Amino acid sequence: MAKTRRASGEKSPWRWLWLPFKWVSILGFGYLLACSLLLLAYRWLPPPTTTVQLQRLAEHAVDGEPYRLSYSPVSEDAQDDDARHAVVASEDARFYLHHGFDLEEIRIAREQARARGTSPRGASTLTQQLVKNLFLTTHRSWIRKGFEVPLTFLAELILPKERILTLYLNVAEWGPGIFGLDAAARHHYGTSASSLTREQSARLVAVLPAPLSRSPQEMGRTSTRILTRMRQMGW
Repeated sequence: MAKTRRASGEKSPWRWLWLPFKWVSILGFGYLLACSLLLLAYRWLPPPTTTVQLQRLAEHAVDGEPYRLSYSPVSEDAQDDDARHAVVASEDARFYLHHGFDLEEIRIAREQARARGTSPRGASTLTQQLVKNLFLTTHRSWIRKGFEVPLTFLAELILPKERILTLYLNVAEWGPGIFGLDAAARHHYGTSASSLTREQSARLVAVLPAPLSRSPQEMGRTSTRILTRMRQMGW
């Protein structure tokens, strides 16, 4: 019977289910390949823009609001050491120990959520946050998570740890239209990324979890905790 259908040229109904899957797979693989090539370039070159920057431009265009983008990536040597230490101490204490995903932090988050009866809190590493800023958006979805996992592994495979940290500090969002440590330092303190004080660095890093609603001037308590954690880590 099946042979008769094939001989008569009748198409299987499964073909219509396979075609969308095939094209989605091709597009997804092509996107990951393009991101891999960009990550390879970003080992030495600064990203000209990021998807989160484009997202913010699109959001303001839809709302009909003016939007000024301040983005000035700098080299590792031009980033204050205290700022680099502060972001690790605050955002990803095991940054130099994991390979993209902090399994211990994920376990702790799940246990705490189970005890409280709530959803697990975010346990994103700096590498995860970097690929989100470079290639994804701030919108939470299973599609974003689906791309975030392989992109995180690719970033860890292609980029040295110090380069991941440099790139993250260069593309992170620090306020409306403010991207990168240097732009944040100039906007909030009128100085460069290399001239930040220890206190200024901690206050800027304290803004990162909610950059559109926080200001460094209001982060005294949080910055104190970050400074304490830095000392505990030997910085």
